[in-house]
Amino acid sequence: MKAKILEDKVYRLTRNNAPLSFIIPTRSTSRTPLLYFDEEKGINRPLRYARNQKSPFEDEQDGNAILEPVIFTDGFLRVPRTNPVLQQFLDLHPMNGKKFEMVDGKRDAEQELEIINLEVDALIEAKSLSIEQLEMVGRIIMNKDVSKVSTSELKRDIIVYARNYPEDFLNLVNDSDMNLKSKCKLFFSEGILTTRNKDKEIWFNTQGNKKKLINVAYGEDVITTLFSYLKTDDGIPVLEYLEKQI
Repeated sequence: MKAKILEDKVYRLTRNNAPLSFIIPTRSTSRTPLLYFDEEKGINRPLRYARNQKSPFEDEQDGNAILEPVIFTDGFLRVPRTNPVLQQFLDLHPMNGKKFEMVDGKRDAEQELEIINLEVDALIEAKSLSIEQLEMVGRIIMNKDVSKVSTSELKRDIIVYARNYPEDFLNLVNDSDMNLKSKCKLFFSEGILTTRNKDKEIWFNTQGNKKKLINVAYGEDVITTLFSYLKTDDGIPVLEYLEKQI
């Protein structure tokens, strides 16, 4: 049987703003149960870290356990290969993957590469948008009146958005409903539609039509309600009418 190769390990807190020091619980209590479900035995086994024991399982330790705190300093905890019990304790700890994780260079590189590829795809897509598409995206994600900004400003803002939020951007430009969502905002920015009664009602606002169109659905915003309505059978002729007013 091949012997297990021991190696130094580094663990880090998963929070972006790690405190100067963070102490994790090292023994199972009623307040902070540290339990590991043993599939082979079919039981929950309490964990306890003691530096003078050979196992992180309390039921495998003797009565002379010496307990000591496990402290992350500046967000990190370095555990040498000479302390495999602490490494095993951390690997089995319920907070592993939630409050802290082991530093894995290969995994980190794969995740970073995936993010970079996503950013590249988003930037390429943003750069290739036509003027019409730029305006549609600008109305939706930037919530801007695109008629008041130059094409260069609009393109810059959208490229910056694509770089910062690549997944959201790609989902939007691949959304078959993007055109209609953009038009919903355009109808309001052009003054063809307006709201009343504290945004609870949508009204026509054309020269020959000042009638109420629909009520805003409870729990929804104005754009979502209008978008949903214009996709219905009743809404299709209204959409055609509104498009002619632009």
